[in-house]
Amino acid sequence: MRALVFADRIGAELEPLTEKLAVPLLPVTGKELLVYTIEELVGAGIRDLVVVASAHGEQTSASTLGDGQRWGANIRYALSRGEEPPSAVWRRLNLEDAEAVLVLRGDVLRSPKTREFLDQAQSKTGTSAFCSVGEDPRGSLFLVRPGCPEPGDLVDSLRWDKPTPLPTEGGCVVADSSLNCLVDLPAFHRANLDLLAGRLPGLGVAGRSVALGLYAGRRATVSPKTLKKGVAYVGANSRIHPEAELLGEVVIGDDVVVDRAATVRDSVIFPRTYVGELVEVGNAIVASNHLIRVDTGAMLKISEAFLLGNLGAAEGRASISPWDRLGGSLLLVLSLPLWPVAAAAAALSGEGPLLASRELVGNRSLLSGGDDASRGFMAKHWNTAIPVLRNLPRLLAVIRGDLRLVGVSPLTPEESAARTEDWQMVRDQAPVGLLGPTQLNLTEHAPLEERLLSDAFYAREQSWTKNAQYVLSGLKMLFSGDGWRRGG
Repeated sequence: MRALVFADRIGAELEPLTEKLAVPLLPVTGKELLVYTIEELVGAGIRDLVVVASAHGEQTSASTLGDGQRWGANIRYALSRGEEPPSAVWRRLNLEDAEAVLVLRGDVLRSPKTREFLDQAQSKTGTSAFCSVGEDPRGSLFLVRPGCPEPGDLVDSLRWDKPTPLPTEGGCVVADSSLNCLVDLPAFHRANLDLLAGRLPGLGVAGRSVALGLYAGRRATVSPKTLKKGVAYVGANSRIHPEAELLGEVVIGDDVVVDRAATVRDSVIFPRTYVGELVEVGNAIVASNHLIRVDTGAMLKISEAFLLGNLGAAEGRASISPWDRLGGSLLLVLSLPLWPVAAAAAALSGEGPLLASRELVGNRSLLSGGDDASRGFMAKHWNTAIPVLRNLPRLLAVIRGDLRLVGVSPLTPEESAARTEDWQMVRDQAPVGLLGPTQLNLTEHAPLEERLLSDAFYAREQSWTKNAQYVLSGLKMLFSGDGWRRGG
């Protein structure tokens, strides 16, 4: 059996949240919306998935899902014009003669009822079966078996803009089911808080339990005393000041900073958002510098960055620049005469194989999620202590997108995981690069704290002019004594 998952909403009703993010990628209490459907299907034994995406379709497939190996699934993609009738997509994919197909939407949030539905559907003798989850037909599940006379028209109940009525026959009933279609901003707010508070049967909160009612993602920094009353989730890499207060039901996304004496009550904080000192947020969605009150509908754009702002750290690190790849390719061509010299130097060193490998945490690997230990890439280097020769193979990592041309120094997964202080995380606001002040001025074996401090200064002051200076400095090293003498 395979699943056909519609995730092609345009998302105008959820702006400004969907200005740069597709609806299926919206974060809901620590996970992207579409991930809940994928996990539900895999849990029901369905691992062959076809995801129908439109706006941000490339983003949906590349950054969040990949080919599905993360869940032990096989995910393929089909493009839609956006909220296209499911019947049209079905006919275009030519699924009429395929095996049984489970059809559902992946850009809504429902109780996981797939396994229960399939068990009941076995007793249905017709060529199709369905079950409704909640009152909106767009949350329904459809099972289409081979030989179904009009399978395309059947699934148009899942059409986003104009859903058709559900069939009168072939229905199954599932108990204790809940559905939130995220039809507007208050519904998005409610989906996060309902999942956090356990009001969506079958769906649990991601992350570890820090204290009673307080959950946190990987490498989140939060003190139990910040939760004054209620329940809260703090996303990965987020930092909550010990003097901040969380009240009621609070969902905080990844890479968020909540500063001293800030108060967050019954609110959802979007990833990569800064909530400033003494700021009070209540019954709202905060996304970057957008403050959206879900009770009144008021939508404010805050211009003062010290109140609300966009950190943008993960976005900047994870993006893969074609200019860096082009620059890396040009430098690789120019460096080719040095490669035989590097091989000879490695052979003369007598320290083992000519080329050695080391696992490092880079940029492209951040797109796959997971902890640092699972996000590394293998970087090769020549077995020589001559700096300009040793790291020539890292130009290949620039071309692949694992490294930028200029950025903070690459760390091993163990070094990255060993960071505990807030200042040590500042480097995450910059991409990881081949060149930079740390790589040019310190050796690879300099103390970790010294390298992190150098990276933090770079992250705070980075600019394209300084990056150009670092590239020139790297080229000058080819003709300097330090570049050929300094050991690492």
